Amino acid sequence: PFFRTLNQKAMPVTRPLYEHQERSIRCLNRGENAVITTGTGSGKTESFILPILNYLFREKEQGKLDSGVRALLVYPMNALANDQIKRLRELLKDTPDITFGAYTGETEHNEHKAYNKFVKLNRCEPLPNELISRDAIKSNPPHFLITNYAMLEYLMIRPGDNSLFSGQYGNSWKF
Repeated sequence: PFFRTLNQKAMPVTRPLYEHQERSIRCLNRGENAVITTGTGSGKTESFILPILNYLFREKEQGKLDSGVRALLVYPMNALANDQIKRLRELLKDTPDITFGAYTGETEHNEHKAYNKFVKLNRCEPLPNELISRDAIKSNPPHFLITNYAMLEYLMIRPGDNSLFSGQYGNSWKF
């Protein structure tokens, strides 16, 4: 039932799935790995977003939805990471329990600077479930963490950043 809290315009629950989407969703829900190769605009994102959301909604049902990264989405360029953030912003605007944030070279450290930059670039307020600064992401890790491969390396090796991978948040990773 939590799928109905998603922005239905962005992802209607009545929309039929393509065969590759259904196969990958079933595969991922069994805990298996999947590689999805198909053309641009053919629904690859839904193939992995839907199982992640299903997992998060199950955690919410069980009262286990706390802070911590469940899904790491890695993109080769900031532009693609930013596109995914915009998509999540639209999809999750009515689902405040599911958090998301981008951690790239463009992400400000300080919340105040991040807020000013966000408003200037987007001409709107950030959503309550959107983490927009490095400080916010490190102190309250989002369920969806979007980054690029270069920043992922820094996140893994810099002592101030690798708290996302260890300590109290180290066991929350799933996807």
